[in-house]
Amino acid sequence: MTKTTKFSRELKPYRQWLEPINLRRCELRKTSDNHLKNIAKDLKKLVGGGVSPDDLLVEAFALVCEVSRRVLQLDPFDVQVAAGLVMHQGKLAEMQTGEGKTLAAVLPVYLEALIGKGVHVLTFNDYLARRDAQWMGPIYEFLGLTVGFVQEGMTTRQRQKAYAADITYLTAKEAGFDFLRDQRCAKKQDLVQRPFHFAVVDEADSILIDEARVPLVIAGEISSPPIDPYQMAEIIRHLDRDTDYYTDEYAYDVNLTDRGVERVEKHLGIKNLHDLENNQVLAAVNLALQAETLLKRDIDYIIREGKIELVDEFTGRIAENRRWPYGLQNAIEAKEGLEIQPEGTILGSITLQHFLGLYPGLAGMTATAKTSEAEFETFYGLQVVVIPPNRPCIRIDHDDEVFTHKAAKRKALVREIISGHALGRPILVGTASVEESEQLAAELRESGVDCRVLNAKNDEAEAAIVAEAGALNAVTISTNMAGRGTDIKLGGKNQETRDQVLALGGLYVIGTNRHESRRIDNQLRGRSGRQGDPGSSRFIISLEDDLILRYGVKDLIPKSHLPQVQDGAVENPMVAREIARAQRIIEGKNFETRKTLRNYSFLVEEQRKILQRRRRNILLDREPLTLLAARAPQRYSQLLAVVGEEILNQVEKQITLFCIDRCWTGHLEYISYLKEGIHLWQVAGKDPCVEFGKMIIKAFADLEQQIDQEVIAAFERVNITGSGIDLEREGLLGPSSTWTYLVNDSFFENPLRRAIIGSNAFGVVAALVLLQYLLVLPFLIIARFIRKLLKKPHGMGDR
Repeated sequence: MTKTTKFSRELKPYRQWLEPINLRRCELRKTSDNHLKNIAKDLKKLVGGGVSPDDLLVEAFALVCEVSRRVLQLDPFDVQVAAGLVMHQGKLAEMQTGEGKTLAAVLPVYLEALIGKGVHVLTFNDYLARRDAQWMGPIYEFLGLTVGFVQEGMTTRQRQKAYAADITYLTAKEAGFDFLRDQRCAKKQDLVQRPFHFAVVDEADSILIDEARVPLVIAGEISSPPIDPYQMAEIIRHLDRDTDYYTDEYAYDVNLTDRGVERVEKHLGIKNLHDLENNQVLAAVNLALQAETLLKRDIDYIIREGKIELVDEFTGRIAENRRWPYGLQNAIEAKEGLEIQPEGTILGSITLQHFLGLYPGLAGMTATAKTSEAEFETFYGLQVVVIPPNRPCIRIDHDDEVFTHKAAKRKALVREIISGHALGRPILVGTASVEESEQLAAELRESGVDCRVLNAKNDEAEAAIVAEAGALNAVTISTNMAGRGTDIKLGGKNQETRDQVLALGGLYVIGTNRHESRRIDNQLRGRSGRQGDPGSSRFIISLEDDLILRYGVKDLIPKSHLPQVQDGAVENPMVAREIARAQRIIEGKNFETRKTLRNYSFLVEEQRKILQRRRRNILLDREPLTLLAARAPQRYSQLLAVVGEEILNQVEKQITLFCIDRCWTGHLEYISYLKEGIHLWQVAGKDPCVEFGKMIIKAFADLEQQIDQEVIAAFERVNITGSGIDLEREGLLGPSSTWTYLVNDSFFENPLRRAIIGSNAFGVVAALVLLQYLLVLPFLIIARFIRKLLKKPHGMGDR
């Protein structure tokens, strides 16, 4: 069977477009540049006149292909055009590594951009956003469209210009942060984004699944931790493992023993750590315990420039601007003796999943999507279409080598790398942590193997390191999928030794751990064998790896098949099969967890939409303001005669925007308090999600009335002159600065919830405390919430 026949079968659904597109490409090849530009102008006029972009698909795609050939010397393959068709249909195209996703996206992006409402291409990091905008920019500019990109640190004016372009490249996180900032704008001229139209998500599996439930947060108003984290860190540092506390690291849990509780109480000078009045102290103790025992430096985080930087578990990169919630970040800063960074008051928040759902049109592309197609369909309504490679993949994926213990695995791993390196073959090793990557690199160097390390400590050198990972004799040790978005070319960046590397079998990829998702493993494999190049991959793992222990995978293996400790690889194929089965089970569990979390966040998001719709209408003067005239008629009439209607309208607008922001901030705080204890309803035999929903629905029902009351109270209080209001003097300005970050938000891993529940070791006393807590839970949550609000300085709210 020839390649053409194979492609004809696999691309059959798209032949009705591919054939006329290719015919038109041939015709356009004979025309001048000016003629092509005139065609582009005509297409824009037709769309502006009401012609559907669907009716212009053949002409537009053929035009992009020809312009790409002329300005970039890149002539799109049929499979790239097919991927563009898939994305134009609002689907997710799975394209293997090195198949040209960046160029494929230009086809649907150009067609959608003709409408004039703006198209966003959401990339994985700032580097790719800038690179792709500059790389593909000449195509768009030839066709009469503008292109821009957004980077962290840009000014408001720079962002406005980038978003005003026909096509904007940026990260999903940056787009989300700008969206949150826009929701706090007090002046319409400070808005940076237009209404959303269409987005193409690059590396869609990472953005749409791995990071989808991570809340993006905008915060302001510096607040100090209620309990001194340094004191707690010092107390915990002097406790003894096993006698004062016990850990189950693979279940991610730690608890004080009875002896430990007594020692903490003595240090703090309190009688009962589990009294309700000490719940914040108990929470701080448990946070310090987790920071000291469960979260590891160079695995979960690194220290860079005096600050804690979280390491993304999926990529091994620094998770930029991400923080642990509920005071855990401060506990780790105290553990490491660093300056405590302010957590602040959350002014606005949205998950990437909900944010991306705001785009009327959404499409995506990635190299690994098929194994998660149910999740893409469930959360985004995106169907996955597998695009065949331009050249068949000939990479050899070897069976796993499984060892009984880590020491045997490490010896085999070093031996395998030395063996391959002796031949000169380039090797890429994917490790699970910064610590593992550095330890392995040190062992290899001791054995005389020179290697380069790519991990969170030097991720700024990522592109340069990855570009040379396919060179002759290269050995690259990376964390997980560091290097994503940059192709590894055989022979190195300039491909001087390409033929020699081909003769050696191409790039050899070795994974040192299986991951919770097969997608992550497949991403690592996909670094090899691009565009029909030879290559091979293998995972070398052990039954002592974190994944195996954390999820009790060994328990799935029948005792009769469980091997004894040995130095050689396990020969029994059932062991590898059970590990693979466990991976599928874990994927299903994580999918269900994400669905549950979505149920919690769905109502909050709907409430945000309702309130923000009202706020946006007020900001853009779409909604007449009549509250003050109706509810405070006496003062309104008096001022009307003095300052006039225009000033009063301006005053009502400013006060209303401030009060909406202030009340929404309070609502978010109330929700966070609910999260801290809502799971105790499960202990009481009730559905936490249902109870959570009831409470926030009731709170939101009171919110609009509260906003109106605060607007009237502020109006009656402030001094209004012919110039309006002095917002700063009247306390109607929010924090002088705001900042953005992300949190790993999981109700099931809430440290404060765990702190309140305590340990089984506390016995009857803890059970009685828990029962007492359940009886007063709703009242306690509300009381604590009100107490905190009363402590706030006047003027909290809009930025």
